[in-house]
Amino acid sequence: MKLKAIILFAAFMFAACNAVDTKVRSQAHNANIATPEQQANDGIKRITTSELDELMKQGKVVVVDVRSQAMWDAGHIRGAKWISVTEIGNRTNELPKDKQIVTYCS
Repeated sequence: MKLKAIILFAAFMFAACNAVDTKVRSQAHNANIATPEQQANDGIKRITTSELDELMKQGKVVVVDVRSQAMWDAGHIRGAKWISVTEIGNRTNELPKDKQIVTYCS
């Protein structure tokens, strides 16, 4: 049962990253920036950078960067934890259960 949950979680995160990436590329092509409310209706809550900043200041979130190692090395959000999207299912035990998990992938 736990393995099923981990696999579902990893698939959900991978789909979310792909959905956002496709949407962002399309919007960038049109020179429009979408607000979180305008993004894909896939059941995944999105927040703005200012909302994330406030949640981080309050210690209410853990930020997980699921991009590649090369992208992490090129730059990342200070305080974020790097867990590649391909490893997230194996490393869920590293994530706190008492905080909101915020992932980013692009």
